[in-house]
Amino acid sequence: MKSSSVFWESSEKTQRWIASNMGRSSPFLLLFLCISLFFTVFLVYHQSPFRSISDQNVPTTQPQIDPDCDLFKGHWDPDKRGSLYTNSSCTTIPASKNCIKHGRSDRDFLFWRWKPDGCDLPRFNPKAFLSMVRGKKMSFIGDSVARNHMESLLCLLSMEETPRDICKDGEDRNRIWYFPSHDFTLSTSWTKFLVAGEERVDSNKTGTGLFDLDLAKMDEGWSKGLPNTDISIVSAAHWFFRPIIIHRGDETLGCIYCNLPNMTQISPDEGFKLVHSAVFKHIRACSRTSPFGENQIDLQSNEMKIRTSQIPQLEGVTKGDYKGKKFAVLDVTKVMLMRPDGHPNGHWGNKWMKGYNDCVHWCLPGPIDAWNEFLMAVIRQLR
Repeated sequence: MKSSSVFWESSEKTQRWIASNMGRSSPFLLLFLCISLFFTVFLVYHQSPFRSISDQNVPTTQPQIDPDCDLFKGHWDPDKRGSLYTNSSCTTIPASKNCIKHGRSDRDFLFWRWKPDGCDLPRFNPKAFLSMVRGKKMSFIGDSVARNHMESLLCLLSMEETPRDICKDGEDRNRIWYFPSHDFTLSTSWTKFLVAGEERVDSNKTGTGLFDLDLAKMDEGWSKGLPNTDISIVSAAHWFFRPIIIHRGDETLGCIYCNLPNMTQISPDEGFKLVHSAVFKHIRACSRTSPFGENQIDLQSNEMKIRTSQIPQLEGVTKGDYKGKKFAVLDVTKVMLMRPDGHPNGHWGNKWMKGYNDCVHWCLPGPIDAWNEFLMAVIRQLR
């Protein structure tokens, strides 16, 4: 949103483009562009009368979380224990996230842990997490950063049980993993905009870079599976920084980055707010080796504007009762703005794009693993 453990000692010490009118940025700009976009992860917890979690399956030693604690206000503390897994012990890490394999020599970025101000965030415990979600289906819905979050959780849970890779599509954008001992299904549903969107093409059937979005329709790639999902983690934002015309059915509301005549101009954060409002309504019916401090981040950045644009929508749904659905927020924007050291940067192994830095995704293991400590804590609060 782009506003998403019992650790043992590790064996090791261990964008796209800027739009101008309809055009694409030059290769020179692309070469040096390093856009870091984060987000508020939106979590939907569906209370199913047919599948429930028995209290006897949850370890009795789980730390209690102060319900008044703001888990997302705090700082990064040095942590000698490091990650629960390594880049070699987790066999499901994609090559593009395996920063150490691709030459990252420092390990300091692995030895930090998020500490909320005034309370404690329990370490991730894969055994307890799998017990909490026994018999459930969880889906990560969004773009490649949502997929990155799921890949982190997959590595953490694999330390307790090896999952079965039961399904993937031809483009490897949608995956389903199954943990048979816990009857738990973990999946990812890839979507650019959450709502229905299509790129315009020219007479040669070549993409123009201009997209049309329809707020009246959801992207069926994720929405059709929502009724069969118990826990949904929804996130998206990276695709909104390009020319986009936003419609609601037959009505055209405006345009992002297109400068068309007689067209209302909409900022990316305003467009994202419109999309998230539509999604909520549908559901209801870079080169660092240590973290930044809070006083070192830009609170007026695009990342924070995207996060702020979502807050009114999020506050509305988290306070309501929607026929057994519960809503919560993983407000990771400020948390991750402090961790530019955790991106792959140049260590992502793409031989076709030499010289390009990935400052969008996160190394595995790495600071994104903290998102699953947040996720575990919030699920506990929702149960």
